[in-house]
Amino acid sequence: MIYNNIFIQDKLKETYGDVYSPEALAALSTLAPFNGQIEEMMAARIERRATREQSQMRITFSDPKSFIPRTNMKVQDARDGKFEGAIIPPDLQRQWIQGTGPASKPNASLESSIRNVAYALLSGADGWMFDGEDALGQINSMSLDNQRNLKLAIAKDPLFLKVAEKVADEMNHWSRNFFGKDIITNWEEQLNFTTKIFRARGLHLVDRHICDKNGKAMAASIVDMVLYVVNNYDELRKAGSSVVLYLPKIQTAGEAALWNEMITALENELGLTIGTIKVYLLVEQLEATFQLMEIRAVLGKHFVGFNTGRWDYINSVADAMCWERGFINPNIEAVVMTYGYMRNYENRVRCAVNTPDINGNFALWQGGMEPNIPVGTKEGVTASMKRALAGAEREQREGASGKWVAHWKMVNIIRPVWEKAGDANQLGRRFPALTYSQNDADGLLLIENAPTTVRGARNLLSVALQYGNAFGQGMQAAALKPADFFGDDNILYLMEDMATGEIRLSILWEWVHKQAILTEDDPETGVKAGDTFSLTVFETLLEEEYGKLLKANNRDVFDSSKDTTLPISREIVVAYINNKAKLPWFIDLLNINLNNMDLNLAKDRIWLYIDAFSKDGKRITENPDLNHTS
Repeated sequence: MIYNNIFIQDKLKETYGDVYSPEALAALSTLAPFNGQIEEMMAARIERRATREQSQMRITFSDPKSFIPRTNMKVQDARDGKFEGAIIPPDLQRQWIQGTGPASKPNASLESSIRNVAYALLSGADGWMFDGEDALGQINSMSLDNQRNLKLAIAKDPLFLKVAEKVADEMNHWSRNFFGKDIITNWEEQLNFTTKIFRARGLHLVDRHICDKNGKAMAASIVDMVLYVVNNYDELRKAGSSVVLYLPKIQTAGEAALWNEMITALENELGLTIGTIKVYLLVEQLEATFQLMEIRAVLGKHFVGFNTGRWDYINSVADAMCWERGFINPNIEAVVMTYGYMRNYENRVRCAVNTPDINGNFALWQGGMEPNIPVGTKEGVTASMKRALAGAEREQREGASGKWVAHWKMVNIIRPVWEKAGDANQLGRRFPALTYSQNDADGLLLIENAPTTVRGARNLLSVALQYGNAFGQGMQAAALKPADFFGDDNILYLMEDMATGEIRLSILWEWVHKQAILTEDDPETGVKAGDTFSLTVFETLLEEEYGKLLKANNRDVFDSSKDTTLPISREIVVAYINNKAKLPWFIDLLNINLNNMDLNLAKDRIWLYIDAFSKDGKRITENPDLNHTS
């Protein structure tokens, strides 16, 4: 169905009339012209990537005398704080713990699906980032279910309240067993505690259901932002809450400036004061770390803080350095926030938020993700929670105003770290001023000695295969662990999302194509310390790890997936690792196979993608089943 200059697939406009409201459709139509600009910017990304690879050139800091793209602001002025930033609103002043997860479930009724929102808003988290991106499944119309559930919950629809009351009882039952007390005393009041935040999909992704007037799939960033803000801003403001977005996967200040223009256009469309919509930005891309003050400056009155984390960032570093044979990540378990390039990245972020703007305002730093789920043996949970608390304590000491958790059960385990510290935030804590030397640039690419082992490769491969399978089943957030630990409740499941899938294949590609040197003997395979991680070793491990998944019980690997989405996941892993050129996004190969259970069709789509990217750097991102004419 056509609405001015946008096309909505099939009968979704009618089925989701509450989500595609007249006001939302009008705003989508207004912002549709940005679609072509985003497409051009994403083509420029790929071109920069190709140029760096061909010329074997590392990312560098911007010329301080140059202008930030799409603005009349000089780079040096941004670095000096000569811009007007945001005053942090009251409900964002204290964000000790932010939870994250989607607001919907795959193949679930509304009453079952909306439970996700109830768990989030009853968890005791200071904020909850409802995810439209890395953790939200995209099969069928899940992105629209996500929006519907949020709209109903924010409006306190009777169905949501009915569900929330039941969920509160279930949460207290767990809490009495775990803490020896209830965590919810008044469930209706508790629903008002948590700040609602939404993460839109990144600029590199397209929506599965909407095209612009040229038949181009609409940028998912436009769709997600518009649907969330338009459908909820009035209720949020009535409740005294801020309208808050998380912006992912931004690589440059020019991309941030485009986001700022879109946000401003939406505010104008809705008659909102410029700066009403607040944004956190996830620093997930290496290139962005070279432009932190520039990014903060162009987002201006909208910007409230940066978030740091491991997974996407590791992937971006691996991708940016795919051409340098000597740049090889070790076992993923070794690349923690205190490792080499990671600690230098984190340090730049904390210095950037604590550089004042022209009015003396600072920004927030939200720490990284805690993926643990406290389910397992007493010994396993105790050991894992000890590590989780140590990580939170380190981030609090380093200056973070809070951190993320990936499961509601972790909120009351981690939050006491900040409660004990007492301060609402660490705005303005003094750190050295940012510098822009060659040493700084080198530090952002610092590789340190750490294990590179067959055990590490098995972990990478097993979880990558499982993640692709979960994605195909509609679960972009899934509790996973390597197959060798199935049945061992001393080893906890970790909440994995798209970012963890990306990095696992990234590192395996590095090890194969850069011939990583293994650091330990492996009696099981006969590999010795000093041997290279060859394609032959990879293929051996692939057969073994895939075989374990086929034999796994239904709890760990759905039986119904073993001849549907699991073989497709395997095919994607093989294609990605075997390809001589490193593909930019694992998610692309998964997205073009959404709702597909046919292995032969998957093979055709995978090789069509690889062929197109190899010829001219074109990423096939559109839903292959999108009907442009109905």
